Amino acid sequence: MGHPTPIDGAAPGRAAAVAAGGLAAAVALAAGHVAGALTTETRSPVVVVGEGVIERVPVSVERFAIETFGSNDKLALVVGISAVCIALGALLGLLVRRRPAFAGAGFAVFEMPTEQPKGDGLRSRRAFLVASGAALAGVALLRTAGSAMAGRFSAAASRAGITLPRAARPLPAAPVEVEAGVDGITPFFTPNLDFYRVDTALVVPYLPAESWQLRIHGLVDRPMAVTFDELLRRQLVEADITLTCVSNTVGGKLVGNARWLGVLLRELLDEAGVRPEADQIVGRSSDGWTCGFPMAAAYDRNALVALGMNGEPLPLEHGFPARLITPGLYGYVSATKWLTEIELTTFDAFDQYWVRRGWDKDAPIKTMTRIDTPRSLARVPAAPLTIGGVAWAQTRGIEQVEVRIDDGPWQTAQLADALNLDTWRQWTLAWNPEPGRHTITARATDGTGERQTDERAEPFPNGASGWQSLLVTVEEPAT
Repeated sequence: MGHPTPIDGAAPGRAAAVAAGGLAAAVALAAGHVAGALTTETRSPVVVVGEGVIERVPVSVERFAIETFGSNDKLALVVGISAVCIALGALLGLLVRRRPAFAGAGFAVFEMPTEQPKGDGLRSRRAFLVASGAALAGVALLRTAGSAMAGRFSAAASRAGITLPRAARPLPAAPVEVEAGVDGITPFFTPNLDFYRVDTALVVPYLPAESWQLRIHGLVDRPMAVTFDELLRRQLVEADITLTCVSNTVGGKLVGNARWLGVLLRELLDEAGVRPEADQIVGRSSDGWTCGFPMAAAYDRNALVALGMNGEPLPLEHGFPARLITPGLYGYVSATKWLTEIELTTFDAFDQYWVRRGWDKDAPIKTMTRIDTPRSLARVPAAPLTIGGVAWAQTRGIEQVEVRIDDGPWQTAQLADALNLDTWRQWTLAWNPEPGRHTITARATDGTGERQTDERAEPFPNGASGWQSLLVTVEEPAT
């Protein structure tokens, strides 16, 4: 039996009411996005809610989101918030179908002024389809307009107009020997588009270089501010550095290597005149996020105020116009993106963003190795193959990688050449497997002779540890 056709004056059908409510919520979200782009006084409701979630969510939920979605955690949050709002709109549409008085409360929630439903309702399926189409078109138009307006205020045009000068002493191209030359192993330099991104910014801060400046203040004798152009005119240096996120799990992908261009942090600090009592360097982002790391790290390694990444200005998502890069420390204490302030203080006087949430103040990167090929649960033929991956122990370097098949002896892997102590190192091991299921385990030893621990630990509170093991199935050759 078919559904009855609505007649004039009757309430719309359930499906129509649900769809209308969902579409109205989508229009409200889009309108809020446009309003946030058009004015500085108004912010997108999705962004406001998302930032509140990021600020208040428990550490366990944070870890789950990063481990599950990786660099797409912000997108997942936005999609989730939008989906909940649209679902609530659909529910409201169903309630309003019989009780129009609910509309006022719903409109207040979405902050979208509109008229009360007319008594005649939706006159026909055709009218509903026309209204739905118009609403969908409105959503698309509003979102397009919002994106265009956001782009108008973004730093994209500013970045496009920048030509980075050469470093005072440019680094030579990395020798081919740093690459193991085996398919499946992560490239030595991570392309900018593939470089992981983990931060608290739900919306990328847009900072045109022309109006940006970096303040250096706190426990210094000569507080100072420098512009982007002034930094470009200083002596720039290049440094090849591997970054690692503290949220990276054993065998995880939240690690990447790049050639950075910037100004040595210690030169800026010397110019400002750091007072003897200062023991913490605090980096502050344009959105107020903070990191904090020991003063010594600015002087015993090539910590940078970075302006370039792999031969181009920093991508917007990776901190344009400037960010901090500090070898050997997890990013949550040392790698402020969208940098606007450097404050000299003490650890007793200030706890940075993640320390206030229970993470350790000290965050040296742990020795770690990752198996890139074969993949976990792969099915491979019973023929010679190469096991390979990368290992890192920034500021200490990698001395050795060992691989074990099942419960057999540890075998020493072949290491590609090391570029420096601050970058990861590729490794390989030839294997002639027998048919069946096999477990592959890898461990690394750093340049000080300390072996990667087999003690398994989660990322919280100071980085994951343990050996990576994976299972592969070796198949009999076809007959």
